[in-house]
Amino acid sequence: MKIFVGSLVGAVIIFMFQFLSWQALGLHYPAQQYTSKQDSILAYLNTQFDSDGGYIMPSLPKGASMDDMSKLGKERENKPWVQIYYHKNLDTNMGVNMAKNFVTNFIMVLFFCWILSGYASNNFAKTLIVALLVGLIIFLHSSYTEHIWYETFDLKAHLADYLISWGITGVWLGWWLNRRKV
Repeated sequence: MKIFVGSLVGAVIIFMFQFLSWQALGLHYPAQQYTSKQDSILAYLNTQFDSDGGYIMPSLPKGASMDDMSKLGKERENKPWVQIYYHKNLDTNMGVNMAKNFVTNFIMVLFFCWILSGYASNNFAKTLIVALLVGLIIFLHSSYTEHIWYETFDLKAHLADYLISWGITGVWLGWWLNRRKV
């Protein structure tokens, strides 16, 4: 029961910080900027793509040789490039997406609590430090690794997301999982 409640509250903490980061504080705006040309760009892209997909341009067809890739890289160095995630239809069902996100957060914190429960000796500081390390591991494996290759525009926001949300979750779990029964 202790792990379940800890995971539930931890999922709420992470979920709420995600809302603050993406919506209320707008930390991720640099990766979601507005252009007044969006209607004409979308209309043009809709004539170019037949289905959903991710594209990097310039690129080469699948199976291109290393020589061709090297040649393209040299030709395009210091020139514009673009990464597009194209979707034929916008799914605006926020309820389903929010539910999926919350369940994912719950499972993630549940796994974390299960790992902590295996420690022979645990305390507030250890829980907090391990939570911060988990946040850092997630950042390094996902956002930073993507940034290395694709120069994302909200890298600092992702770092804040993971360290702050996991830090607050670590404070909560450090207290909750290590409190004395009365």
